Amino acid sequence: MKLQVKGRNVNVTDSLFSHAERKLGKLAKHLSDETRCELELAGEHNPTKKERQVAEGTVWTKGPVLRARESSPDMYASIDLVADKLERQVKRYRERRTRKAAQHMAVHHAPPPAEPAALPDEETTVIVKTKQFNMKPMPPEEAMLQLELIGHDFFVFVNAESEDVNVIYKRRDGNYGLIEPTQNGEG
Repeated sequence: MKLQVKGRNVNVTDSLFSHAERKLGKLAKHLSDETRCELELAGEHNPTKKERQVAEGTVWTKGPVLRARESSPDMYASIDLVADKLERQVKRYRERRTRKAAQHMAVHHAPPPAEPAALPDEETTVIVKTKQFNMKPMPPEEAMLQLELIGHDFFVFVNAESEDVNVIYKRRDGNYGLIEPTQNGEG
């Protein structure tokens, strides 16, 4: 596994790097040698927050991209927390990959909502964060696995079958919904 450690508002000392290498090195036994792992350490300058030392880890596997973010008052503790979280995700990914061959997961299409949700007042809402990421084409079943691994409510991906951008989301009933775009008001 190839490890890269970056610092943002933090000086990555040899001690921090070796601590990260020791903690994240535990992932290597579950992953291939070509796997790339990036750890970004950041110091937030917000005096209202006690947990200002942030560690954000990203692991690029042959399948899904695994991400974890943790913060605490101590950078070493943040690294420990993010390493533990990534290790749980990697183990879950490996277990699901072995089970995936035995099981076939079905994705059901969600019906469109009855009426659009009311939008908040435009004057009071602003975009506070923009996130960019690479999207590789994948089948909806792999996108569902990605969604489970990252623990979010939804996952945006390029459908390998249609080559369109799709969204998969977890429904309240425990099943999954898939949002597919249509052309010219069809569907």
